[in-house]
Amino acid sequence: MRIVSGTHKGRRFTPPKGLPVRPTTDFAKEGLFNMLRNRIDVEETKVLDLCAGTGNMTFEFASRGAASVLAVDQHVGCIKFIKKASTELKLENIIALKADIFKFIGKLSQTYDIIFADPPYGLEETNNLPTTIFEKELLAKDGLLVVEHGRDTSFEKHPNFISTRAFGNVNFTFFEES
Repeated sequence: MRIVSGTHKGRRFTPPKGLPVRPTTDFAKEGLFNMLRNRIDVEETKVLDLCAGTGNMTFEFASRGAASVLAVDQHVGCIKFIKKASTELKLENIIALKADIFKFIGKLSQTYDIIFADPPYGLEETNNLPTTIFEKELLAKDGLLVVEHGRDTSFEKHPNFISTRAFGNVNFTFFEES
């Protein structure tokens, strides 16, 4: 995996084998950030990365100038890797926490400019994730929620739905406060 843009553009990192992850492809990641650039200035934003996995998206947001990135994942190996890589890359704007994301957002009271969620494809709770985030008012004014999912999931009927874009097998659905 590599960081596509920003202060750490081109830096490669290799997560340990055995992590239960499906990292976002560089192709999809570039497409996502091209779309984000037209909607929100990533620099100086507060980002929440749910189901952070290897930290692939966490590192990308941090490299592109996010003020802070909170990476949350339930797998201890993922969190250890994100912490280690953050230190090696000298990305001091990253905090990594081990937690079940659904319990975590239920207790969260802060707001974020960008919330990115990449739960395991096909996970039933994914369908309720946008509703929970909006009910808890976790998005800052003019904030954006992006959920990565497989092609079998659709959020088009959600009241905060904006659009979905597919990059191969990777789909990103965008939401904002209505």
